[in-house]
Amino acid sequence: MAMALSAAAALLLCAGCSQRPRRVADGPVYLDRQAPTEERIEDALSRMTLEEKVAVLHAQSKFSSAGVPRLGIPELWCTDGPHGIRPEVLWDEWEQAGWTSDSCVAFPALTCLAASWDPDLALLYGQSIGEEALYRGKDVLLGPGVNIYRTPLGGRNFEYMGEDPYLASRIVVPYVQGVQQNGVAACVKHFALNNEETHRHTIDVDLDDRALYEIYLPAFKAAVQEGGAWSIMSSYNLYRGTHVGNNERLLDDILRGEWGFDGAVISDWGGVHETEGTVLHGVDLEFGTWTDGLTMGATNAYDNYYLANPYLEGLRSGKYTVEGLDAKVRRVLRLIFRTAMRENKGFGALNSEAHYAAARRIGAEGIVLLKNENGLLPLRKGSRVLVVGENAVKMMTVGGGSSSLKVQHEISPLAGIAEQAQVTYARGYVGDVGGEYNGVSSGQDLSESRNPAQLTAEAVSLAREADYVVFVGGLNKSDHQDCEGADRLDLALPYGQDALISALAAANPRTVVALVSGNAVSMPWVDKVPAILQCWFLGSEAGHSIADVLFGDVNPSGKLPFTFPRALCDSPAHQAGMTFPNEGPTTYEEGIFVGYRWYDKQGIEPLFALGHGLSYTSFEYGPARLDRTSMTEGGRIRVSVPVTNTGSVPGKETVQLYIADRESSLPRPVKELKDFAKVSLEPAQTKTVTFEISADKLRFYDPAAGAWTAEPGEFELLIGSASDDIRTRAAFTLK
Repeated sequence: MAMALSAAAALLLCAGCSQRPRRVADGPVYLDRQAPTEERIEDALSRMTLEEKVAVLHAQSKFSSAGVPRLGIPELWCTDGPHGIRPEVLWDEWEQAGWTSDSCVAFPALTCLAASWDPDLALLYGQSIGEEALYRGKDVLLGPGVNIYRTPLGGRNFEYMGEDPYLASRIVVPYVQGVQQNGVAACVKHFALNNEETHRHTIDVDLDDRALYEIYLPAFKAAVQEGGAWSIMSSYNLYRGTHVGNNERLLDDILRGEWGFDGAVISDWGGVHETEGTVLHGVDLEFGTWTDGLTMGATNAYDNYYLANPYLEGLRSGKYTVEGLDAKVRRVLRLIFRTAMRENKGFGALNSEAHYAAARRIGAEGIVLLKNENGLLPLRKGSRVLVVGENAVKMMTVGGGSSSLKVQHEISPLAGIAEQAQVTYARGYVGDVGGEYNGVSSGQDLSESRNPAQLTAEAVSLAREADYVVFVGGLNKSDHQDCEGADRLDLALPYGQDALISALAAANPRTVVALVSGNAVSMPWVDKVPAILQCWFLGSEAGHSIADVLFGDVNPSGKLPFTFPRALCDSPAHQAGMTFPNEGPTTYEEGIFVGYRWYDKQGIEPLFALGHGLSYTSFEYGPARLDRTSMTEGGRIRVSVPVTNTGSVPGKETVQLYIADRESSLPRPVKELKDFAKVSLEPAQTKTVTFEISADKLRFYDPAAGAWTAEPGEFELLIGSASDDIRTRAAFTLK
């Protein structure tokens, strides 16, 4: 749409000019687009009317906010991620706009990315999804998510990066950097303490400051201070009695104050509840509060948002200051200048071969080989394989909430396996026969007339004749499984899968279980099957990624980013006396003892530990060697360990460094993950992995002092293949 600009705006935004700034009557005009961004922001701010300033602080449609047309400042367009670019919706509805050019590549879920333990893959992921967002004209990608995996029943855990704050921090930083290389802002979410879904709007979380700083905030802090994130999304829940969207401690004191965040805080859709608190301490951009255009009976519902007319009226009456308004507008303009007004952004790419290759590679490297008794895997190519299970054919890119996508294609596990073997298929069980979300349909007819007994009988009969059985089951994107807005009801597999797996294993001892899920599940059949793969939600190339691992084209190297408990009561969020889900005031009684920290403290043996993941080869660790045995707080120690591939095929091993504080004034975990390195080794090859330890890896948060501290004393370095598989140790003293 053509737009006439004022002379001032034309000068402000003109291209190809190289003059120095010159002063005119209404203030400085920067003719050079290379002028410092902050000066351009101040110049734009000085020209905006009060009404224009307020207008940029709230939505104008489902996914966009207004710019300043008079000054040539464009709209800001957001899109849901974090696994792919959401299809276009109508201006003020969730339903589809009916485009034919908005299909995308679905990348693996973030649990899979975290399971790769590979920052280089995280950078590739961010670059690839950022290119897709850029091609579609999006300025803000609403992702990634880094909320901590507190309970295996969390409905949205599949969108996050696991239970450990250090691992999540190392994966989120390159993801953010990769996205923003394209001039698209990453919007890291959901800040903070969004650890369950059922009552996410009303749960009021309280926890001690050690848990807040040591467990739930580090990944956000890394995204801001190391990744340079340009935007943050506030969460729905309350923290200590106040919604996060206007929470002074989280947004002002910590995010903007302690961390120095200079970007824009964007509300989750419908996450703003009042004007005054939001004006004083809250978000900068309000989305989704009233989104049907009719709720308030106004001709333009967006003008009735909390940061719209109510804010404007308060400014005019003197209730709110222009200085406070300018601070918010400045942050929004900074986001616009970094994205929509960024120079030389390029064009991006959509559904490219490179993006499909990236999705396939990330998927395969994130798959975790949980068990492989007697070397059953990899399977022989060309063998007779019976594939059983609804998840072998069901599209998983449709549904699950805001991460639901419209893909150009999705390779099913059945199709991927069929490219490598002689395949027979049996349904085995019936789960969710639907396949529609917000107007996107999978086009699949999964209706079934046979009863469970008939389906089981067919699968078992066919299993007896096959060389191998591959059962593809797990969870799906239905309510109370892996889905936004609701949490799981229990740890068990749904739809009678446990009994079916046991029957298949009895019929054929060469049965492989491939679980598609973003959460841990119970496994009463774990001792009956020889091989188990954790396959996650793998996106467009799911079938190829799974087949690559099953048949040995890719040697599995994924490691679990969270603990699999044997029973739900073993989980720290489900210990005796604790409730779930929680609707109102809720205290995280386990404090810092989340995930493996809890299992270590209680002496509980998990089903599979954090960091667990097998390979088709084997690795031997040599003794750890320190370059010195003591250090001062300002010094550093290096520890080295040789790792050898003792098998017959190339493989990758993630070497994990945990640190134990042997004497502390406050309780500390038995050990904590503090570094890791993924190394690729040919057969018989040895590489030496070296970790550098500085005081920041030894510190804990002292709530009395309100600061991080490292106390003198003895520390132990534990290096291994998983949190429960420590291969070598070394001790040193902090003086």
